Amino acid sequence: MSKKNGHHKTISSFSSLTQFLEKGCKEKKDWMIGTEHEKFGYIKETLKPLPYDGTPSITSILMGLKDRYGWKPLTENGNLVGLKKKGAQVTLEPGGQLELSGAPLDSIHATCAEASRHLKEVKSVAEKIGVGFIGLGASPDWRHNEMPRMPKQRYKLM
Repeated sequence: MSKKNGHHKTISSFSSLTQFLEKGCKEKKDWMIGTEHEKFGYIKETLKPLPYDGTPSITSILMGLKDRYGWKPLTENGNLVGLKKKGAQVTLEPGGQLELSGAPLDSIHATCAEASRHLKEVKSVAEKIGVGFIGLGASPDWRHNEMPRMPKQRYKLM
């Protein structure tokens, strides 16, 4: 259903669906591209998932990025749950993954430079505290009960 003049209009055909979708399209001159990159942190010594708190931890990675590279903190109920800088964000996913949600940029080359810079920053902080990262959206080995819980309200529902 689409909304027209405060009333719902039923999408009843392929052409009404395409017309509805076309109304939301941007002109080509306004197109942008962004990066989304997830990675799991793990403790190199044990190969166990990186917990939210403690040393080493996801919090220590986020604090290192904040302190060394000027990222601004994002908090929820007093918990550090992400960072932001220049239109980009580093956020926590439910299983403890760090995700770069890149800024909207003009080209694939600009997103490549942004992602490369981000990965260098994460690696430089992680190496100092014995942490590694694997760039996957799902854990290849850890069981559900081994995964750390992130202190974000919406993840209680997941």
